[in-house]
Amino acid sequence: MGKYKVETSNAEETMALAEKLVSLLKPGDVLTLEGDLGAGKTTFTKGIASGLAIKRTLSSPTFTIIKEYEGIMPLYHMDVYRLEDSDEDIGFDEYFNGNGITVVEWAQFIEDYLPVERLNITINYLDEQSRVIEFDPIGEHFEQVVKAL
Repeated sequence: MGKYKVETSNAEETMALAEKLVSLLKPGDVLTLEGDLGAGKTTFTKGIASGLAIKRTLSSPTFTIIKEYEGIMPLYHMDVYRLEDSDEDIGFDEYFNGNGITVVEWAQFIEDYLPVERLNITINYLDEQSRVIEFDPIGEHFEQVVKAL
Protein backbone atom coordinates (compact mmCIF):
# COMPACT_ATOMS: atom_id res chain seq x y z
CA MET A 1 0.00 0.00 0.00
CA GLY A 2 1.33 3.38 -0.94
CA LYS A 3 0.63 6.96 -0.11
CA TYR A 4 -1.40 9.12 -2.47
CA LYS A 5 -1.11 12.89 -2.87
CA VAL A 6 -3.63 15.43 -4.12
CA GLU A 7 -3.02 19.17 -4.54
CA THR A 8 -5.79 21.68 -3.91
CA SER A 9 -5.65 25.35 -4.91
CA ASN A 10 -7.98 26.79 -2.29
CA ALA A 11 -10.24 25.98 0.67
CA GLU A 12 -13.21 25.23 -1.61
CA GLU A 13 -11.24 22.53 -3.44
CA THR A 14 -10.10 21.05 -0.13
CA MET A 15 -13.70 20.89 1.07
CA ALA A 16 -14.88 19.39 -2.25
CA LEU A 17 -12.25 16.64 -1.99
CA ALA A 18 -13.45 15.80 1.53
CA GLU A 19 -17.09 15.79 0.34
CA LYS A 20 -16.18 13.32 -2.38
CA LEU A 21 -14.36 11.15 0.15
CA VAL A 22 -17.53 10.85 2.25
CA SER A 23 -19.36 9.02 -0.54
CA LEU A 24 -16.78 6.23 -0.22
CA LEU A 25 -16.90 5.85 3.57
CA LYS A 26 -18.99 3.60 5.79
CA PRO A 27 -20.06 3.67 9.44
CA GLY A 28 -17.16 2.99 11.78
CA ASP A 29 -14.52 4.48 9.49
CA VAL A 30 -11.76 6.42 11.24
CA LEU A 31 -9.78 9.22 9.60
CA THR A 32 -6.79 10.87 11.22
CA LEU A 33 -5.80 14.41 10.27
CA GLU A 34 -2.32 15.79 10.75
CA GLY A 35 -0.90 19.14 9.71
CA ASP A 36 0.41 22.40 11.07
CA LEU A 37 -1.91 24.91 12.70
CA GLY A 38 -3.94 26.55 9.97
CA ALA A 39 -3.06 23.93 7.35
CA GLY A 40 -6.71 23.08 6.74
CA LYS A 41 -7.66 20.23 9.07
CA THR A 42 -10.90 21.90 10.13
CA THR A 43 -11.60 23.00 6.54
CA PHE A 44 -11.24 19.36 5.41
CA THR A 45 -13.55 18.25 8.22
CA LYS A 46 -16.11 20.88 7.16
CA GLY A 47 -16.12 19.20 3.74
CA ILE A 48 -16.81 15.85 5.40
CA ALA A 49 -19.66 17.45 7.36
CA SER A 50 -21.07 18.91 4.15
CA GLY A 51 -20.90 15.49 2.49
CA LEU A 52 -22.86 14.06 5.42
CA ALA A 53 -25.50 16.81 5.02
CA ILE A 54 -24.76 18.21 8.47
CA LYS A 55 -26.44 21.59 8.86
CA ARG A 56 -24.80 22.70 12.12
CA THR A 57 -21.72 24.91 11.83
CA LEU A 58 -18.61 22.87 12.43
CA SER A 59 -15.79 24.27 14.55
CA SER A 60 -12.63 22.78 15.97
CA PRO A 61 -13.26 20.88 19.23
CA THR A 62 -9.98 22.07 20.76
CA PHE A 63 -11.36 22.67 24.25
CA THR A 64 -14.12 20.06 24.28
CA ILE A 65 -12.00 17.28 22.70
CA ILE A 66 -15.02 15.67 20.96
CA LYS A 67 -17.94 17.21 19.09
CA GLU A 68 -20.77 15.14 17.66
CA TYR A 69 -22.81 16.17 14.62
CA GLU A 70 -25.91 14.49 13.16
CA GLY A 71 -26.31 14.05 9.43
CA ILE A 72 -26.77 11.15 7.02
CA MET A 73 -24.39 9.44 9.43
CA PRO A 74 -23.05 10.89 12.66
CA LEU A 75 -19.72 12.70 12.54
CA TYR A 76 -17.48 12.46 15.58
CA HIS A 77 -14.87 15.22 15.37
CA MET A 78 -12.01 14.86 17.85
CA ASP A 79 -9.16 17.23 18.58
CA VAL A 80 -6.97 15.27 20.98
CA TYR A 81 -4.12 17.80 21.17
CA ARG A 82 -4.90 18.43 24.84
CA LEU A 83 -4.45 14.72 25.60
CA GLU A 84 -0.71 14.85 24.91
CA ASP A 85 1.14 13.06 27.74
CA SER A 86 -2.15 11.60 28.95
CA ASP A 87 -3.16 7.96 29.06
CA GLU A 88 -6.83 8.79 29.54
CA ASP A 89 -9.23 6.69 27.46
CA ILE A 90 -12.39 8.74 27.07
CA GLY A 91 -14.36 5.95 25.41
CA PHE A 92 -12.61 6.02 22.05
CA ASP A 93 -13.81 2.51 21.13
CA GLU A 94 -17.44 3.62 21.34
CA TYR A 95 -16.75 6.20 18.66
CA PHE A 96 -14.36 4.14 16.54
CA ASN A 97 -16.79 1.20 16.48
CA GLY A 98 -19.89 3.36 16.28
CA ASN A 99 -22.34 4.09 13.51
CA GLY A 100 -20.64 7.24 12.25
CA ILE A 101 -17.45 8.62 10.77
CA THR A 102 -14.71 9.63 13.22
CA VAL A 103 -12.19 12.34 12.36
CA VAL A 104 -9.25 12.64 14.77
CA GLU A 105 -6.97 15.68 14.71
CA TRP A 106 -3.51 15.27 16.34
CA ALA A 107 -4.02 11.50 16.41
CA GLN A 108 -0.40 10.79 17.35
CA PHE A 109 -1.35 11.65 20.94
CA ILE A 110 -3.75 8.67 21.16
CA GLU A 111 -1.87 6.22 18.93
CA ASP A 112 -2.44 3.33 21.36
CA TYR A 113 -6.22 3.72 21.12
CA LEU A 114 -6.54 4.06 17.33
CA PRO A 115 -7.91 1.16 15.29
CA VAL A 116 -5.38 -0.66 13.16
CA GLU A 117 -7.34 0.03 9.97
CA ARG A 118 -7.80 3.72 9.28
CA LEU A 119 -7.10 6.45 6.77
CA ASN A 120 -4.27 8.75 7.80
CA ILE A 121 -4.45 12.15 6.12
CA THR A 122 -1.73 14.80 6.27
CA ILE A 123 -2.30 18.34 5.03
CA ASN A 124 0.69 20.53 4.19
CA TYR A 125 1.06 24.08 2.91
CA LEU A 126 2.21 24.68 -0.64
CA ASP A 127 1.52 28.42 -0.39
CA GLU A 128 -1.05 30.78 1.13
CA GLN A 129 -4.02 29.04 -0.55
CA SER A 130 -2.70 25.74 -1.94
CA ARG A 131 -2.30 22.50 -0.03
CA VAL A 132 -0.90 19.03 -0.59
CA ILE A 133 -3.16 16.41 0.96
CA GLU A 134 -1.52 13.04 1.48
CA PHE A 135 -3.61 9.91 2.03
CA ASP A 136 -1.99 6.94 3.75
CA PRO A 137 -4.52 4.08 3.80
CA ILE A 138 -4.07 1.33 6.36
CA GLY A 139 -6.16 -1.71 5.48
CA GLU A 140 -7.76 -3.01 2.29
CA HIS A 141 -10.98 -1.01 2.71
CA PHE A 142 -9.11 2.29 2.88
CA GLU A 143 -6.81 1.27 0.03
CA GLN A 144 -9.93 0.84 -2.13
CA VAL A 145 -11.37 4.14 -0.85
CA VAL A 146 -8.26 6.08 -1.84
CA LYS A 147 -8.01 4.39 -5.24
CA ALA A 148 -11.65 5.31 -5.94
CA LEU A 149 -11.07 8.88 -4.78
